[in-house]
Amino acid sequence: MRERLTRMIGPTPLVRSLAGQSVISAFGEGAFLTGSAVFFTVIVGLSAQQVGLGLSFAALVRFAMSVPLGKLADRIGSKQMWQLASGIEAVLYAAWPLLSGFWAFVAMMAVMAVVESGRRAGRGAYAIAIFPREERVKSQAYLRAARNVGYTFGALAAGVALATDSDAVVQAVPLATAFLLVLNAVWVFRLPDVVGRDREELPVEKAVEHAGEKSSALRNRGFFLMSICNGVLGTHGVLLNVVIPLWLVQETDAPRVLLAWLFGTNTVMAVFLQVAAARGVTDVRRSLVAQYRGAACFVLSCLIVLVTHDTTGFVTIALVWIGHVTVTGSELYQSAGMWGLISELSDPERLGEYQGVSGLGYTMGDVWAPALYTFLAMTWGAPGWILIAAIVVVAAVGIGPSSHAAERYLARKPVATSA
Repeated sequence: MRERLTRMIGPTPLVRSLAGQSVISAFGEGAFLTGSAVFFTVIVGLSAQQVGLGLSFAALVRFAMSVPLGKLADRIGSKQMWQLASGIEAVLYAAWPLLSGFWAFVAMMAVMAVVESGRRAGRGAYAIAIFPREERVKSQAYLRAARNVGYTFGALAAGVALATDSDAVVQAVPLATAFLLVLNAVWVFRLPDVVGRDREELPVEKAVEHAGEKSSALRNRGFFLMSICNGVLGTHGVLLNVVIPLWLVQETDAPRVLLAWLFGTNTVMAVFLQVAAARGVTDVRRSLVAQYRGAACFVLSCLIVLVTHDTTGFVTIALVWIGHVTVTGSELYQSAGMWGLISELSDPERLGEYQGVSGLGYTMGDVWAPALYTFLAMTWGAPGWILIAAIVVVAAVGIGPSSHAAERYLARKPVATSA
């Protein structure tokens, strides 16, 4: 039994250590995210519109800072960047109860967006550099499953806090998050260093050679276009968390309590099936196959959900649930394909910068997809759902050629071999 449990949480000590770190950090983040709507409106004193403006501004800051902070991660080291950002993040969460008013909120969201961009770049580069090539995607799957466990614990803890209906308890949520993130920063500090991979000093001749056109990840047009297509395919989260719930409430006769079952199903699938979805994803070809499977699930979900406007009773409930299951399948496969493509198509000498570029597509999706998908589905109905599916098909068609272009770009540029 003990051996079976060990295999479930990770096949190696390093994966298990990173899984523990993932649970702790996601626990803290999940607790704050779950209680953030109440905290921002009741404690900070904001309107819903002001919260939305602050979140949009933070997304723009993340977009602007993604690549520069990726470059910084390459300069100081991926682990160093990760632990520095993790420590600053803990301090920022501890400061939330001291703030009030819209402009203080906007300033804090901007600073947190910068720190989050640095943390993601450092963590992403570390996760590629520290694992052998054949273990990267599988290891990421274990870590994704662990983060889902952490988010679940965080949501439950925040739910208990909100149930007290006490402002003092709600005000303590970011402090609890800060405490967990301090533990997270210490955990990151204790992780093994990436030796000779992301901080290796280049000889002068090699540095000069790499200082030309191919020195910037943004000049790798194939990789940039791949990240845009990947960002579109990654908008399954918008369908999962925004569009389908709104559709259920406003356009179907399904009971609202079904929402709890939908998100519960998603959590269980994400925890127990992510590793299986990532199995065998070890190169560009298999990564693209995973992306295509994710896109197929995305399109199938759109086609299933659109018919529920005209169904009733148990048929509606069953179809909405199946639609949510298929979009969760999109999440599982697309995530595996994304990890594989980023791992295989990043320059080992500039992992942080490539992490930054890969984040551009996702950040862009956060900006345009919620408004567009909601408008299309809720205003246009079935034609809107079909158009959403068509957008995904276009991205699926484009991700193959762009990935191969990125592969050819790296083949023309001699790079260090990463284990």
